[in-house]
Amino acid sequence: MTYPQALWENTRLAHKTYPYMLFDNRCSDARMDQNILFLHWHEHFEIIIMRQGSTVFHIDSRPYEMEPGDVLFVPAGGLHVGYSRCNGDIRFISIVFNGALFNDWSHDAIHAELVAPYVEGKLQLPVQPDKLNADCAAHYVLLEQMVMEFEAKQPGYPLVIKSHLHMLFTQLARILLPHQAEGRVGSESQHSLNRERFKPLLRQVEERYAERWTIEQAAKFVSLNPYHFCKMFKKLTGRTFVEYVNLCRMNEAERLLRDTTDTVTEIAGQVGCDNPNYFTKLYKQYKGVTPSQVRR
Repeated sequence: MTYPQALWENTRLAHKTYPYMLFDNRCSDARMDQNILFLHWHEHFEIIIMRQGSTVFHIDSRPYEMEPGDVLFVPAGGLHVGYSRCNGDIRFISIVFNGALFNDWSHDAIHAELVAPYVEGKLQLPVQPDKLNADCAAHYVLLEQMVMEFEAKQPGYPLVIKSHLHMLFTQLARILLPHQAEGRVGSESQHSLNRERFKPLLRQVEERYAERWTIEQAAKFVSLNPYHFCKMFKKLTGRTFVEYVNLCRMNEAERLLRDTTDTVTEIAGQVGCDNPNYFTKLYKQYKGVTPSQVRR
């Protein structure tokens, strides 16, 4: 499959010394509720900066609505997926980095006190730090400076970006750490069990999208009754289980329509739709056009 290639994303980072990368994500003419970031997870941290449009990102079972200027912090290992909340162009910047970026600070006592608990996973930054404490937003200017450095690529820019990231974590830790030490913050961490529980199932669906999946079968896979399974799955992914399976099928169908000469009927069968008419209806529902329009 092309989208998503795998539930686990092997994100390309710059290099071992500076393991980070900036991605400028664009989706032209997005439709309401269109999937603009496919469900995945990786071992890296990710900071999402909204530039254009209106979206909702589901991160570890919780929805977070975003408008231009909003910032989200995706924890390392967190399942995340995004959908458009408007018709029109969508654009957001992703800053992805591995905690190993700060390994050379490991013997610094202040780093060990303030930053290390977050990059080592002992504590988790809130997904929206500024919603918890408005003072956090004052430091988001560092993110804009990172983006400018990455685009200009002046001599020494990797070190500047690394320094800005470390400064951002330090400044946020100054604000958040006292409250987290008192146990009043970090409630997102309780959702980590849900994401770990569902990852094997999601990976199976990614790999076996053409098979006939039932809710009862999927619920049994994660040892839940169907009722609680449906509630948890919708909370985690923003879709019902049937919608998610269909989305995987239509993503693969889109690839086949563009990259092969197989007929629409053949492609329908390959993605698990025995009825070509139903396949056409489903494809238009998820992609906004018919399979024949893609071929033209």
